[in-house]
Amino acid sequence: MGLALSALAVVLAGVAGWALTLGQADISTAQVWTSAWHHLCAGVSTPAGGWCPANPLSEIQDAIVWSGRAPRVVAAAAVGAGLALCGGVMQALTRNPLADPYLLGVSSGASVGAVLVLVLGLAAALPVAAFVGAVAALVLTLALATGRGGGLSPVRTVLAGVAVAQAGSAVVSFVIFWSSTGDSYREILTWLMGSLGGATWPEALTALGATAVVGTYLAGQARTLDAFTFGDVSAASLGVAVTRTRWVLLGATALLTGLLVSVAGAIGFVGLVVPHAVRLLVGERHHRLLPVAALAGATFLLLTDTASRSLFEPRELPVGILTAVVGAPVFAVLLRRRAAS
Repeated sequence: MGLALSALAVVLAGVAGWALTLGQADISTAQVWTSAWHHLCAGVSTPAGGWCPANPLSEIQDAIVWSGRAPRVVAAAAVGAGLALCGGVMQALTRNPLADPYLLGVSSGASVGAVLVLVLGLAAALPVAAFVGAVAALVLTLALATGRGGGLSPVRTVLAGVAVAQAGSAVVSFVIFWSSTGDSYREILTWLMGSLGGATWPEALTALGATAVVGTYLAGQARTLDAFTFGDVSAASLGVAVTRTRWVLLGATALLTGLLVSVAGAIGFVGLVVPHAVRLLVGERHHRLLPVAALAGATFLLLTDTASRSLFEPRELPVGILTAVVGAPVFAVLLRRRAAS
């Protein structure tokens, strides 16, 4: 377990360092790491510089790396980690391997709230609106999926999520069609397909802080999530307050999803693909699954975001397109496996 986490952390750091070198400005990996060391030690070294190395980057290169590329790298890693955590938790709580924030309509609900405040010119309210939209969509999905006895059917949960997601998409499309003109139409459409191109340090730190705080809480509920995987009756027999706990944990995932969508738009399939891939490596127990999924999700989205801005340079693809290219086949495989079983 510790070895897997350490290996993934090293891989993530390597991918982050590599991503910082990619772009039109020719900057080497050695320059990036030396500059990073310079910035890290500058605050604690002596006034004359002491042991701190000189920054090998010019003023313009330094701005390109640390004001342009670095916040994007941090945002991609934080969003990927958060979405992977949300997917793993939702799959346990609904006992549905197809559950993730995108398929359960949570991302679409967050998009509705975000687009409404954007077209009204209230960008400062974006995180709150995205969270409210995410919670509303989650409540509607669970209300539609809950049976007479209060239980959740995995099949009904996904169908209800698809219905809510489609309704949310219709609302968003109508708002954009009715109110957006010129470049704003393109900007909102790009954001809805998932994009980290405009990530700034405040947004990156928002995503990082939200993932760290909510993710730590979710990871601390590993034993409870293990109980849910055996069904509500088994969880109740182990002392879990099933209904209250489910709503608290789903509310936490809605909060995290809303904040992440406000930063990066609706990026699909990360929460679906990553937990399943991680289960193949570390098994079903959530005290292993969630930390490893967080690091794997961070690496996965960082790689896809780097590819989205590099493959068709100078054009840049919304990263949600590439995650869908990877996630859609995995979704199809899962559907076939469920049909076979």
